[in-house]
Amino acid sequence: MNAIPDLVARIHAGDAAPDEAVRAAQQRIASLNPTLNAIVDHDPDVVESQVAALSLRLKAGERPRLAGVPVTVKDQFHVAGWRVTEGSALLADRVARRDEPIIARLRRAGAIILGRSNMSEFGCKGVTDNRVHGATRHPLDHRLTPGGSSGGAAVAVATGMGLLALAADGGGSIRRPAAHVGVVGFKPSTGALPLGTGLSHTAVPGLMASDVAGIVTAFDALRGAEALDPVSVDLPARGGGPIALTFGWAPDLGLGIRLDDAARQAAERARDRIAAAGYRLRAIPPRWPEGACEAALMPLQHAALAARWGRQWQNTPDLFDPHIAEQIEAGLALSGCDLARADMLSRDIARAAAGYFAQGPGLLLALTAPCAAWPLDRLGPARIGGAPAGPRDHAALTPLVNHAFLPAISIPCGRDAAGLPFGLQIIGPRLSDLTVLRAAMALAPLVDDRERTRDEA
Repeated sequence: MNAIPDLVARIHAGDAAPDEAVRAAQQRIASLNPTLNAIVDHDPDVVESQVAALSLRLKAGERPRLAGVPVTVKDQFHVAGWRVTEGSALLADRVARRDEPIIARLRRAGAIILGRSNMSEFGCKGVTDNRVHGATRHPLDHRLTPGGSSGGAAVAVATGMGLLALAADGGGSIRRPAAHVGVVGFKPSTGALPLGTGLSHTAVPGLMASDVAGIVTAFDALRGAEALDPVSVDLPARGGGPIALTFGWAPDLGLGIRLDDAARQAAERARDRIAAAGYRLRAIPPRWPEGACEAALMPLQHAALAARWGRQWQNTPDLFDPHIAEQIEAGLALSGCDLARADMLSRDIARAAAGYFAQGPGLLLALTAPCAAWPLDRLGPARIGGAPAGPRDHAALTPLVNHAFLPAISIPCGRDAAGLPFGLQIIGPRLSDLTVLRAAMALAPLVDDRERTRDEA
């Protein structure tokens, strides 16, 4: 079942009420959210007014492309009249004055905004917790984190507290939580969706859904150039038909990092299934510039935090997450040369990625994360690949994609012995979003055990 396109088709045909999926999602919010804490703001009256407006549009003969699709919005997008805290106690009472462009597009498409999803403070941690709303818990094991920073969005989709989630991905914040809870997470090319208020130059709005078809439907309804966003673009058209590209295969993204055995085995099963289906795979990793890793790029995040929030942190340090405070301090201590080195490395990564796709495979396959989810009270797993892990080692496989401005989608690709999911990234050249999505439609039934089980039933 393709939940989102099927729902929209039934609503357009009059076979489903415009609030059918919305009511089901609200019931799941009421029953599951008190434990999971994925949704931090949900007002049934506001939802009811949106449904009433959609009903009038349908009666007038309109056929909005996301009619009746219940969507959650990460707590950093501006929705008129709603609080937008970015997970920060400093912004706990801030109310958005207007819809930003991506929210206006959701409304025009007929989606029903259910509420805001939880995130880490300013989206700058790999777990989802903050001093305003608390921690979001993994739906399969409440002792674990779903990762971050878009953990609330991922959990909402995984548990049916919404069919679609709008989130943001600045270094893997959509793809990794999606992988950890077993849903699909899409980071578009920079500019394919209008940029959000306050997002960094590597961060883009993106989408989560239970299946690739839902992402395709939503992305088609929301993408395109925006007059108020000078970075936004219209994507080049791509033909349909079967995917005949050669896939590059580099589970560790060519970075030489450690992988948990279960993650490596999941990747190998996915590789074997893809090859058995007749697709061409070549073990061709990208050749990244020397020193390319997330740690070398973090000065850009630290400097941005310091520039935006340094003065407030100095005046009201008690309002900040201690881990965010450490990043602000690091940013304030940076020299101009430190920042220039990180910026030059970011540009070199983008050039290396462009060169890889210009001379090599059409798309690249890699794991989304080197490990499964970990305990809620830790910034990262204690060990990865049998060795002690640093607090950001779990995030190594996603940030370079952001610095190269590439589209990437994470699809589920198996589980470990405890039933915790892994994700497989499909990465393409900049602005190849439609090709990446076509490939995901083709590969997901091969590697996603949920879809294989349905097909065999």
